[in-house]
Amino acid sequence: MLIAFNKPYGVLSQFNTNPGEPTQRTLQEFKFPPKVLPLGRLDMDSEGLLLLTDEKALEDRLLNPRHKHRRRYLALVEGEPSPKQLELLRSGTLVIKTHRCLPCRAKALQEAPPLPERIPPVRTRKSITDTWLRLELREGKNRQVRRMTAAIGHPCLRLWREGIGAFPLADLPVGSWRELSPQEREAVFSR
Repeated sequence: MLIAFNKPYGVLSQFNTNPGEPTQRTLQEFKFPPKVLPLGRLDMDSEGLLLLTDEKALEDRLLNPRHKHRRRYLALVEGEPSPKQLELLRSGTLVIKTHRCLPCRAKALQEAPPLPERIPPVRTRKSITDTWLRLELREGKNRQVRRMTAAIGHPCLRLWREGIGAFPLADLPVGSWRELSPQEREAVFSR
């Protein structure tokens, strides 16, 4: 079974919290079938497509870096990145700590994408412009998109994963999930 879930802001990509930690929202509240686990993660502040499965073999197929699976994101960043800064994202020369990021696709959008409002809303400042970027990565390091946009001087204010492989999240409502068809499963694993 492979499930697509539209993860809301503020939800941990796990089923339980650690004892002694403040209570957080987890995947448990969304009533998934027994024995499914998330394939990868979206941090608590990120939204959008999260895959879950009860098939252990899919984990390597999707998460092993040697497969270089496509992950597509929409990122609202503070300020307006210059063409040179976007080229730094695309070039494969950006280094975060000791990791050299693989080249990615990066494009500034002219208009905000039609995403549902986030609860709570993203802070806005009258004196600083925000810009939406569309990014496609072929690696999935911890908080990578946020670290990449910060490294070029434009902190990420909102992050939405819109697709994996050729599978788009499309119009699945926030907080909803559904099992994928055989054709959709193949789209997830297409490169």
